[in-house]
Amino acid sequence: MAAAMAWLRRGVWSPVRRCGRLAAGRSYSGGGAYPNVSLTCPLPGVPKAVFAAAEAQERFETRVTVLENGLRVASQNKFGQFCTVGVLINSGSRHEAKYLSGISHFLEKLAFSSTAQFGSKDEILLTLEKHGGICDCQASRDTIMYAVSADTRGLDTVVNLLADVVLQPRLSDEEIEMTRTAIRFELEDLNMRPDPEPLLTEMIHAAAYRENTVGLNRFCPVENTAKIDRQVLHSYLRNYYTPDRMVLAGVGIEHEQLVECAKKHLLGVEPAWGTGQARDVDRSVAQYTGGIVKVEKDMSDVSLGPTPIPELTHIMIGLESCSFLEEDFIPFAVLNMMMGGGGSFSAGGPGKGMFTRLYLNVLNRHHWMYNATSYHHSYEDTGLLCIHASADPKQVREMVEIITREFILMAGTVGEVELERAKTQLKSMLMMNLESRPVIFEDVGRQVLATNTRKLPHELCTLISQVKSTDIKRVVTKMLHKKPAVAALGDLTDLPTYEHIQAALSSKDGRLPRMYRLFR
Repeated sequence: MAAAMAWLRRGVWSPVRRCGRLAAGRSYSGGGAYPNVSLTCPLPGVPKAVFAAAEAQERFETRVTVLENGLRVASQNKFGQFCTVGVLINSGSRHEAKYLSGISHFLEKLAFSSTAQFGSKDEILLTLEKHGGICDCQASRDTIMYAVSADTRGLDTVVNLLADVVLQPRLSDEEIEMTRTAIRFELEDLNMRPDPEPLLTEMIHAAAYRENTVGLNRFCPVENTAKIDRQVLHSYLRNYYTPDRMVLAGVGIEHEQLVECAKKHLLGVEPAWGTGQARDVDRSVAQYTGGIVKVEKDMSDVSLGPTPIPELTHIMIGLESCSFLEEDFIPFAVLNMMMGGGGSFSAGGPGKGMFTRLYLNVLNRHHWMYNATSYHHSYEDTGLLCIHASADPKQVREMVEIITREFILMAGTVGEVELERAKTQLKSMLMMNLESRPVIFEDVGRQVLATNTRKLPHELCTLISQVKSTDIKRVVTKMLHKKPAVAALGDLTDLPTYEHIQAALSSKDGRLPRMYRLFR
């Protein structure tokens, strides 16, 4: 900026300032005079610029082809030398009711290990390196995703590698033992880290959907690490790694080319676990139960050092919202953005959410609260809107009441300014995220996996713009009729009872029932 200002002061840009015309009388360093030519006209002697062009349909539309075996191939055009290609599978921890909990966690860690064609993970990485590629695998409650980003010229190699990784993993005893060690370490780290958000997310799901579907543990319990072996994994893979539950998604490649690669490497391939018919597929619909999960834990030593984090108690309160397939999903997304929030310390600035309700009504007014953040988890058949708050253990009761009051205030008046700000911020975040090729890939894959089609960004922006304050009030009123889900972690001496929290969320002002004690 300083350099640009210096150039302006030196008058380097003075020709542009003269009514769109270059100044007459100025001369080149060689002595010749500048021509007196308008900047809006083509320069004499300079060839006409040729710009890359694409048909509107090619530029925006997500194309989907279904192969003979039921596999869906989806692609999105995007200019550039690199592409992101991957396989998304309708499989996750929610499908483990009939199996040992933790299989998806194991499969995530075992991804891109040795296969029928590749002897080791190093061999896979070296193959990708020839095309400037990187790989990743992520398992969630309802989806597992294998992805590769690489040069588009290596597409055939990438699809061949993905097919081998997904359908022909060796799952050797040595790899499974290394995975057990990695999972044990991860679980130990999860319980020691200062940020309890992943742990609280597990707890709130367990409370909201007790022992069913998305309430099942996403992380492998310690006691199951020794029980999961190749036979258990093959039994699960036989039922859930079938072509009709898969999508091959690609961004930055030609659709016909991706379809040809899919037919070559993913059609008629016999998996390592055999071609037996899937028999025990769990098609259970999520049953919201509400409830509370409490973990008493000493949080006084989670972060030692010269500036340790103070001892905090963490509370998360949630209510059932809706699935991402319902029309109310968009109003809930706007509501979540309107609530916003974050940590008590923020760098501020435009777009940081400093005008969201949890900042204005909670963090700005109650200096002793360290965090107040809204989250919205949405699935194919249900959803959960939560608020996470943390404070000193002695102020837990007051903190819970502040959060319950915020839930009740959601059903009150929604100002036009705050609604427009929330909608603008949501559209901005959506469009900024979709600048990234891997994000577009995940969006394409997940939408096609769930609905066989894809809503385009401009369609979503139109839906966001149409949300009114009455929509917010309607979805909140419906949500407040449900039982709450509560997760509590830390020193819970002053935590109100579940019945009191439920009563507060059923009241007009969100206040907890008064408690009168003869002795303290």
